[in-house]
Amino acid sequence: MSISPSFLDELRNRVPVSRIVGKKVTWDLRRSNQAKGDWWAPCPFHGEKTASFHVDDQKGFYYCFGCHAKGDALTFLRESDGLDFIEAVKVLAAEAGLPMPERDPAEAKKADRRSVLADAMEAATRHFRMQLGTGQGGAAREYLSGRGLDQAGIDRFELGFAADTRQGLLSALKEKGIPQDVMDEAGLIIVPDDGGTPYDRFRGRIIFPIRDARGRAIAFGGRAMDPNARAKYLNSPETALFDKGRNLYNVAAARSAVSRGAPLIVAEGYMDVIALSLAGFEGAVAPLGTAITEDQLRLMWRISPEPVIMLDGDAAGQRAALRLIDLALPMTGPGQALRFVTLPTGQDPDDLIRAHGAGALQKLLDGARPLVDLLWEREVEGREFDSPERRAALDASLRKSIALIPDEATRNHYTAALKERRFELFGGRRGAGRLTPGPRDWRGRRGQPEPARAQTRATPLGQQDAGDATLESMVLALCAAYPGLASRVESRLELLAPVDEGRAALCHDLLAGTDSAAGRAALARIMEDAYVRASPLIRQPQDAEKAAVVLGNILDKIEARRAAMAELSRAEAEIQGMVDEGLTWRMSESARARHLAEKPAIEDSTDLNEDRGALSARLASYFDTRRTKGGG
Repeated sequence: MSISPSFLDELRNRVPVSRIVGKKVTWDLRRSNQAKGDWWAPCPFHGEKTASFHVDDQKGFYYCFGCHAKGDALTFLRESDGLDFIEAVKVLAAEAGLPMPERDPAEAKKADRRSVLADAMEAATRHFRMQLGTGQGGAAREYLSGRGLDQAGIDRFELGFAADTRQGLLSALKEKGIPQDVMDEAGLIIVPDDGGTPYDRFRGRIIFPIRDARGRAIAFGGRAMDPNARAKYLNSPETALFDKGRNLYNVAAARSAVSRGAPLIVAEGYMDVIALSLAGFEGAVAPLGTAITEDQLRLMWRISPEPVIMLDGDAAGQRAALRLIDLALPMTGPGQALRFVTLPTGQDPDDLIRAHGAGALQKLLDGARPLVDLLWEREVEGREFDSPERRAALDASLRKSIALIPDEATRNHYTAALKERRFELFGGRRGAGRLTPGPRDWRGRRGQPEPARAQTRATPLGQQDAGDATLESMVLALCAAYPGLASRVESRLELLAPVDEGRAALCHDLLAGTDSAAGRAALARIMEDAYVRASPLIRQPQDAEKAAVVLGNILDKIEARRAAMAELSRAEAEIQGMVDEGLTWRMSESARARHLAEKPAIEDSTDLNEDRGALSARLASYFDTRRTKGGG
């Protein structure tokens, strides 16, 4: 139904936000200014004692300075009561004393027909509930009692029973004046194509009424009492009221519970939802005989930003989780996340609660894992990564999955999280795909350089250049100031490998997207560096592309310096009194490469250049000293 903006504006003008909000909060009258329509109260969304929730009637909005909830009267009704948009408009219209706008005639006809079908469904619900209390429903009552349901639980979920007769419901509804074509359209009976006698769709089954978000009975689920029945569970067919891929069992009650702070738990079936709800987990829902669909995901996210998917621990539960990964990734983003709980093998929520209590289930919920965990497990489970090709295949598969995520920030965080897991996988013990650095792997387990040997530390070659430290500071500061920049130079940043433990921790945080105390402390020290503070790119992080170019220039300098130092180290090992022409040529080539690196295409305005003759002077001094000592 389309609502004109002018009608919505009229509602907002007639109904102050404080009138709607005031039904849910207690105003702090000492802080509020009623005459000006300025109201303060403890926030109804995150349960606090201080009055940080502000309502401004003149501007027509509310805002919480604690949890940052904000919106107008319609938003408040939707968030606090779990109403959809049209329902919220109806409540506000009633509050304003305004009739809802006239509907389109064709739409009105469809709505009237749906209303007729809904009435038939309510009549069927009453019939099934009555049948459960008769002699024919004795076995069904025993089954429900064995599953821990008392009469209060049966009444709460309106459970019923369809007797094993061909026309029990058909006859009962005819007596109430409901036409056969309405029963057929509502999916309550089956009319044979050959013109045979119509008969009840549900026979010999426990009946679970399925209601939509508005509380209307739209379908039924039936569990067979006969263990040899061809289908253990049978659902209503799709009708004008019921689309099984767009609805969830218990959605109305769950939405109300979530609005009061309960988690949204997505279980597998009707009895799981009932067991969870009766144990105090009232935000439980279930799909309707199918795998979770895109529309059901969207419905879940309208109720809660982070539903918890509860899966059985068997193979079928794991397959369901893997299917959901590819469905959810193209839809995930800020405010649309999933977490997962896997039940012990062979147990459903009812078994777990009865065996170990609600506390055991709460412990599982507290340990619910994010979607990225399941994505990682899917890619590495049962696989070996003992060759570059297999690692490359893993990287390609992860990149393909991450590319499905539409939100850039979410993609970046997934990339960082998966890099962290990859680092842990390939940084552990040898075997099972976990590789250990060998004697030639100079970077070591954590990407750190091999500590300088005692005899090397004693020479000029073993001492860190002060200019390198400043350049290193600029690299880390730029990557910290521009999120996502580290991932663009990942391989080069890994090779940076700072010797200082704090900087090493910061480097790891930037690559993995983590946040460690050591990394934060190192960044604070770096930001005190005069050269870093003087950089416009650091003082006002705005031009990410220029920052990327400058970062590349600085890394070129660092790599050229290190290459020169490596040549010096090899020269120290090779010199035996006289310098041959080959060694001289290599040293000159190293100096030339460094000179080119010191002349980047774009420079930050910070003066980070050093005397380009310093290396030549250092070489000359070093070789003169060696000749003097060696007599060469």
